[in-house]
Amino acid sequence: MTTVAFIGLGVMGYPMAGFLARAGHTVRVYNRTTSRAQQWAGDYPGTVWPTPAEAAQGAEYVFACVGNDDDLREVACGERGAFAGMSRGSLFVDHTTASANVARELAALAAERDIGFLDAPVSGGQAGAENGALTVMVGGEPDDYERALPLIDHYARAVNRLGPVGSGQLCKMVNQVCIAGVVQGLAEGLHFARAAGLDAEQVVEVISKGAAQSWQMENRYQTMLAGEYEHGFAVDWMRKDLAIVLDEAQRNGALLPVTALVDQFYSEVQALGGGRWDTSSLFARLTNVRSFD
Repeated sequence: MTTVAFIGLGVMGYPMAGFLARAGHTVRVYNRTTSRAQQWAGDYPGTVWPTPAEAAQGAEYVFACVGNDDDLREVACGERGAFAGMSRGSLFVDHTTASANVARELAALAAERDIGFLDAPVSGGQAGAENGALTVMVGGEPDDYERALPLIDHYARAVNRLGPVGSGQLCKMVNQVCIAGVVQGLAEGLHFARAAGLDAEQVVEVISKGAAQSWQMENRYQTMLAGEYEHGFAVDWMRKDLAIVLDEAQRNGALLPVTALVDQFYSEVQALGGGRWDTSSLFARLTNVRSFD
């Protein structure tokens, strides 16, 4: 058992930090909204600290799960950031979905302080975090990965190192590209089934047993058909992630025409007032498509 800090207690970080606490580690937490951190400390054994730097003092490992590149810079290397409180030889593990560039930037700053750094974005959504069944994609040095693995295993079902710092973020970008295309295909398929006069649920029961099967089909088709979009990753966050993907593609020369198109479709969902709907709300856009003619 060891002392760890966890920075960021959103829908993902809250249960992830909880798994570490329930495993017997000494957990020190920081969250920008203090009431959220206090709520966490009521649900799990651990202590609340007023700044990332103070939470990180005495911690062998510091985990972060925040919103974007700027949030990450603030909690890591800002004036009261975690790096200021971390000791030499400690390890910073970033679970934020951010750019590969910011991962490399922060890894370099961490190295100047003799702090290890892993970029380790996650997939599996809120349900995966709450059930301890996340997939974690890691970039960084092999020794740092091996050190962090026993702790990450508390809330993950699959953890893989992809290469040097930045590789985890690049892998997460591939994940988001694939999800965007699959969700759009499912939305169009359900829309077509209804337009053709078929029972869409019956159609899915048939095609889900073959090559069309996907996690999205198995877990989202019923809520999509019911017009319920409160079950997962928000459109606003998906657009943030796709912006990172498309920016990276500009640098590496990857051609992502479908991803760019789906990103535009998500902007139309936002225009419908669906910024906080989950990503399966691409189906809602098709029922309002005339609004965008």
